[in-house]
Amino acid sequence: MSNEELHNQRLNRYSTAMRGGMPDRVPIRPFVAEFCAKYAGMTCQQVTHDYNQAYEAVIRTAAGFDWDAMVMNMVWVWTGLTQAMGLKYYAIPGIDIGADVGFQYREPPEEDAFMRPDEYDRLIEDPTEFLLNVWLPRVALPLAAPGKPVTTEHNLSLLKGGMAMMQYFGSIGGQVQRMRDETGTVSAIAGILKAPMDILADKLRGYFGLLSDLETQPDKVLAACEALAPHLHAVALASSDPSGTVPIGFWMHRSCVPLVRPADFSNIYWPTLRPIIEELWRHGRQTLFYAEGNWDYHLDDFAQLPQHSIVFHMDQADPAKTAAKLGGRFALSGGVPNVMLSFGTPEQVRAKCRELIETCGRDGAFIMDASAIVQNDAKIECLQAMTDATLEFGGYSRGRSTPPPARKPPPDSVAPVGRAGRTPAGQCIPWDHSQQDWPPVTGDPALAREVWNQLDGLANMYVWHVLVSF
Repeated sequence: MSNEELHNQRLNRYSTAMRGGMPDRVPIRPFVAEFCAKYAGMTCQQVTHDYNQAYEAVIRTAAGFDWDAMVMNMVWVWTGLTQAMGLKYYAIPGIDIGADVGFQYREPPEEDAFMRPDEYDRLIEDPTEFLLNVWLPRVALPLAAPGKPVTTEHNLSLLKGGMAMMQYFGSIGGQVQRMRDETGTVSAIAGILKAPMDILADKLRGYFGLLSDLETQPDKVLAACEALAPHLHAVALASSDPSGTVPIGFWMHRSCVPLVRPADFSNIYWPTLRPIIEELWRHGRQTLFYAEGNWDYHLDDFAQLPQHSIVFHMDQADPAKTAAKLGGRFALSGGVPNVMLSFGTPEQVRAKCRELIETCGRDGAFIMDASAIVQNDAKIECLQAMTDATLEFGGYSRGRSTPPPARKPPPDSVAPVGRAGRTPAGQCIPWDHSQQDWPPVTGDPALAREVWNQLDGLANMYVWHVLVSF
């Protein structure tokens, strides 16, 4: 079988399972990050600081295992970019920490949070303006706030950061094609989404700052989440697979019980996230709920979403409870504990895979994977055991791989998601506002507007992807 034929077979298998069907067998889709470095004989510094080496590690790993799908580079944060920008919140392998330690996120103390507790109104009024003029100068060491002296390092941070992001994003298509051509492996996801309340906790107020605000000014938190929602939706849709074949990766961080109160989830987190998921589905995009931690308390809420609109990934979830609540409505994935892959035996992994297949995959719509992103402490023999066990126990006698159903054309318009701020999602300085400083357009205004919007959109992409992706 050629790699092209193998790719098509695997894609049909993966797509069939994600859309609730029963393929010929359970697909295997490990989200392996620094594990690829270990398998390829590289350090964490190599795959984190040089994305081309990360790409090579993925190719070698894909060639070594019979897996259906992988992420083109699960070590997503390119620390060459973060260093070029001077981002404060990353510890870079081989520079700030050991060369064979995965990159670390450093959250500032609550009193030094990147957004102050009295700055909600400015964020709510115009999230993009706030990111450009307040947040970015605080998170990038060389940047000066508006009105402060501008240095060479300030200018280089913006120039190098923008060029680095374009270079990195421009390379992704080639890596996806290389996976297909050289190993027959499917690119597992496309696009990125985070919940509005998680963004507040991750990159703006910090976790403890958010908890304090939920107690003292919950109305401001809700309004901020509503203001962030259209922008996060726009990032997810713009970065997604245009064909809708593979899902958008949605990384769920610290907004489940007991990390937040049930009322905060019900009144703020879910009402500002659910419309994003439903609008993405209206555009034919599935969302992969990568439920880091334990989200068992919220399964009834997730079950309210349209059928097949999500794939639910289990980290610390109870597989039997998840299957009872969401099985038959959404595809499930994951469930092999990372601790077991690192410190267990191949026999234990094998037994766990069989249990998951019998519990969650009896009727299809299940994808084998580790519980969480696999780092370089995992044993190669345990990943091999997960693979072998799935191939042995995951076959369906009555199943078959079939192409996914035809996707409806996306609607021309985007339904309202959250509250529109002063600057629309996807823009920094709208065309109509920019013309205040222009001479009259004597030629074709539509052409000038189109080019302006394209380039303005790239600037918007830069600041929002720094917030969401890096």
